[in-house]
Amino acid sequence: MLTTIVSTTTTAVNAVSSTTTAAGAISMTTPLGLSEYGVLAVIGLIVFLSAKEILSASSKWNNNINCLLDMAIFPLLISFAAIVIYKVAEII
Repeated sequence: MLTTIVSTTTTAVNAVSSTTTAAGAISMTTPLGLSEYGVLAVIGLIVFLSAKEILSASSKWNNNINCLLDMAIFPLLISFAAIVIYKVAEII
C-alpha cells in the first residue's frame, strides 16, 4: 500500500511538472505591425478634415476652432503617414 501511494504521488508530481514545463515554453511576444485601430485613426482624420473644411466656410469660424481642429488633425496626420509608410514597406 505504501508503494502504491508513493507511485501515485510521483505520477501526480510528474504530471504537474510537465504541465509547468509546457506552460513555461509559451512565448509572450507580439508580432510587429499595425493594430486594428489604425482604421479608426483614418476615419477620425477624415471627420476632422471634413469638419474643418465645412466650419471654415461658415460664420461660426474663429481662431479657437481653428486651433482646436489643428490640434486634433496633426497627430492623426502623423499616424496616417506612419500607416501609409508601413503598408508600402510591407509590400516592398
